[in-house]
Amino acid sequence: MGRVLVVDDEQGLRDALEVLVSSRGHQALVADGVDAAKRILQREHLDLVITDLRLEPGGDGMEIVRSAQRCDDRPQVIVMTAYGTREKAQRAVAEGASFYLEKGPHLAGDIDVLMRQAINTRRLQEENAQLRQALTERHSQLGLIGKSKAMLEVMELIERLAPAPGTVLVSGESGTGKERVARALHFAGPVASGPFVPLNCGAVPDNLLEAELFGYVKGAFTGADADKPGLFQAASGGTIFLDEVAELPLALQPKLLRVLQEHRFKRVGAIEEQSTDARVIAATNRDLEAEVRAGRFREDLFFRLNVLPIEIPPLRERREDIPILAVSFLQRFSRDYRREVSQISPDAMNHLLNYHFPGNVRQLENIIERGVALVTGAQLTAAQLPKEVVQAEQPARRRTGSVTANEPFPAEGVDLDRLVEDFEYHWIGRALDAADGVKTRAAELLGLTFRQFRYKLSKYERRRQEG
Repeated sequence: MGRVLVVDDEQGLRDALEVLVSSRGHQALVADGVDAAKRILQREHLDLVITDLRLEPGGDGMEIVRSAQRCDDRPQVIVMTAYGTREKAQRAVAEGASFYLEKGPHLAGDIDVLMRQAINTRRLQEENAQLRQALTERHSQLGLIGKSKAMLEVMELIERLAPAPGTVLVSGESGTGKERVARALHFAGPVASGPFVPLNCGAVPDNLLEAELFGYVKGAFTGADADKPGLFQAASGGTIFLDEVAELPLALQPKLLRVLQEHRFKRVGAIEEQSTDARVIAATNRDLEAEVRAGRFREDLFFRLNVLPIEIPPLRERREDIPILAVSFLQRFSRDYRREVSQISPDAMNHLLNYHFPGNVRQLENIIERGVALVTGAQLTAAQLPKEVVQAEQPARRRTGSVTANEPFPAEGVDLDRLVEDFEYHWIGRALDAADGVKTRAAELLGLTFRQFRYKLSKYERRRQEG
């Protein structure tokens, strides 16, 4: 059952639509003009608004369309129009209305069809929002935090891949959170009760790495005074996480390949093989295909590792995650340092949003920890941020070589279209941050209709994804 607001200044039509809505099992609310409709929109949770565009005396259904778009729940809107106002109805759709239809002998039947479609769409939107919220909350408990489209896609991919037994290859720049993704895969999967065993392949000397992975038997080499199990054995019944797998020496790569293919290995100095059922998750900040072409990584091993790939985007490509990450780190380090730091100043947050973060999430985490350690009050300000963050150029300027009135025009010229696009994309992101992700509010801050805002956002996101 949905909740439907009917707005019309003609009592006969208003009553007829109220009966139609109620007969379909929905709760009907009615208003005879703009002011009454706005009051209901402010206090009620609605699924659908059905409104006439021309309301007497002097009313305008466009105001109701705009008011509905400003609601947090943003109900679906059907606008009714008399002949001759079709152009205005089309503008209403451009500003966020879901459908428009002309009054006539088939009005009741048309509304019946559109109402059913609008209510179903509304239910799907609510279900998707609830699923995304549950997904975000679930992964925040595992250390993955973000509300950007890119991070939500990563979280959804983790949910799909976690139950699968295949090897996962997590790629991304240093500091993007590859181990957090690996832990999320482990704890969201069927081996969550088993061990999670991490190893940074680049942190162990080459001559010790084989013994670390597979173990050794007594007498295998000088100093091997007793048998010692390796990490693959320790990870049986759980997950082994091989971070920076591109650092594996070529001589050791065939042995890892055998484990992936046969789930068997030999300890150093042993004759008999051991078995393992550990799931393998590998991670790298390098382009493994380029490493294969350069002869530094086996092609067959790459194919065995890359069965289920996950790529984590860098922080500079998901700036809308910066505020929520920064606040999360602030809360954690405030507890760790026993400080009562409860907020980040707007000026400090603007500097963080403008910074390009070559070290990604790990760098942001370190910056916030440093700030909490230095701060003396309840607010982290720009004074506690590193110099390189405070003095960083804004993203649009850095990417496009933009110029100001006080600078000479570049000899090589500028790409004006790209300059404008990057400027718009930057401020769309800033508006979303200021509006806490509420797109209707972000559109208002930019002086755009919701339809204009949604079009620009989807256009720039699509171009960013296409590179």
